Amino acid sequence: MHFIPMKDGFGAIVDGFREDSSVDADSCNRLREALGQFRLLVLRGMALSPEKQVRFGRIFGDLEVHVLNAYHKPQHPEIFELSNIGPDGFPNAVHPDKGTLLWHTDASWQGVPVLATMLFAVKVPVNGGHTLFADMIRAYEGFSPTDQGQFLQLDVIHDLHVSLQKSGGPGMTEEKQKERPPVIQPLVRWHEPTGRNAIYLGSHARNVVGLADIAGRGLIERIMNHCIEPRFVYEHIWRTGDMVIWDNRATMHRATEYDTAIEPRVLRRTVVKGSPVIRGRTTPAQDRDVALRHSAPS
Repeated sequence: MHFIPMKDGFGAIVDGFREDSSVDADSCNRLREALGQFRLLVLRGMALSPEKQVRFGRIFGDLEVHVLNAYHKPQHPEIFELSNIGPDGFPNAVHPDKGTLLWHTDASWQGVPVLATMLFAVKVPVNGGHTLFADMIRAYEGFSPTDQGQFLQLDVIHDLHVSLQKSGGPGMTEEKQKERPPVIQPLVRWHEPTGRNAIYLGSHARNVVGLADIAGRGLIERIMNHCIEPRFVYEHIWRTGDMVIWDNRATMHRATEYDTAIEPRVLRRTVVKGSPVIRGRTTPAQDRDVALRHSAPS
């Protein structure tokens, strides 16, 4: 098994892995290390039953059950199935989750977000239905040192209810809102495997703590537009049997449109439990810049 780097070190194709063979401890460690290094792994030609997908997912840690249970796979609540196939076996013209069409980071609305997401392609459209991934480490490093230093001081409110409304839905019931209230996350998080900072945003971001609504939303929009510039983005064109794994600590993603009335698209999703977000770290130069700004006369 070896790893073939993709876009400027963002993402790698995993070559030589066979899911029907016993996965030894060394292979598990190498996969985990590669995910941390590349933030995105692509495995082609997989043949995974739901049982095998759950077992494979546990290589990366304990799996989480999504709070929205509408698409849970029977007997396997760890699997969240995204499908536009109706009871008659044909496309039903209904998109399973329009929130996936917005740039987002999975579960940033949780106090303890998920570490990684795995998506397995059962059926894919001929046209559209791709997934775009943004490298949030390189996006952060693409800002000016002044912006970087300022961003390190900011916190953002993440709210699942608001992001569901952004995608055209009604949001959550009052009961669900009480179960999943808004949370505050740093705008920049520390990515431990690489020792680098990453922007931590997406459609779940509601506003910036301490800023007026218009100013906060404007800042979020400016940062988001920078992060999705083509130089930071990899587009994955799905093939049946693809398994794509991404590190939510350092990526953002979204799906592209497809014709839900004609094209079948069935993807099975599993997520790995994470740990609390660690705020991004400053460089000595940024520390000096902050000190100078705070000491400057008003």
